[in-house]
Amino acid sequence: MNKVVVGFDFSSGSAYAVDLAIDIANRWQSDIRLVYVKEKDEDEAPIRAEIERRNAGVAHLLKGIKLEYVLREGKPADELCAQALADNAELLIVGTHGMSGMKKSLLGRNSYKTIEQSPVPVLIVREDFNFSKQLEKIIVPIDSSDDTRQKAAKAAMFAKSFDATIHLLGLYTSTTADIRNIVNNYVKFVERYFDKAEVKYITKYLEVEKNVTLTTLDYAKEVNADLIAIMTEQESRLTSLLMGSYAQQMINESTVPVLTVRPANVLADTAKH
Repeated sequence: MNKVVVGFDFSSGSAYAVDLAIDIANRWQSDIRLVYVKEKDEDEAPIRAEIERRNAGVAHLLKGIKLEYVLREGKPADELCAQALADNAELLIVGTHGMSGMKKSLLGRNSYKTIEQSPVPVLIVREDFNFSKQLEKIIVPIDSSDDTRQKAAKAAMFAKSFDATIHLLGLYTSTTADIRNIVNNYVKFVERYFDKAEVKYITKYLEVEKNVTLTTLDYAKEVNADLIAIMTEQESRLTSLLMGSYAQQMINESTVPVLTVRPANVLADTAKH
């Protein structure tokens, strides 16, 4: 059985991540692995006692799956990614604080590194998200970058699990006919994929006035979305960074969970080294 791996550090953000992980893992019938990355001289006994106490408190929510934990020592991003790889995880979930504490808390340097290095999709969950709302609407932005379609499979998996509707968002970042045709063709490709997967979807095309992130976030707010699926290299030709500037902006500013997927070619290149 594959696993859903969750970064855990006793913060409220990571506690919310556990709650969402239980919901997802129940639907996927995947076991859950909590990962606490401790400091070198940190006493393990109280850590284990508190995690076990918390796990016992949510045991009644588990539907035929296991909730386990492991303590690791090292750099948080390295250890989370190593555990996700060791567990053949389907998903890595990281919780964050709200907007005011985002950059200086868990979603700081370590979380960006986690997203960049992770061999599996990463779901970023903010503590100020309305968890009482059912996951009903998933935004899948499609631009002209080569890898933009690769997020479709994981988005479809979420949509099927939650009986959600995908909002397929074609984003025109240029008035050039060739670029717009690329977007049109990519959207049609994803539509065919969703049709075959029997996923409910709505297609919308928008002109990008500022950047793809702000356009996507505005639309997500307009439709009251519950999840946004992006690539770590959204419009990758505009930046040389793996964790592109638009992806970083999306993670910093989105008030709903963000699912990040690394391009397959980047994963393949990483595996060679």
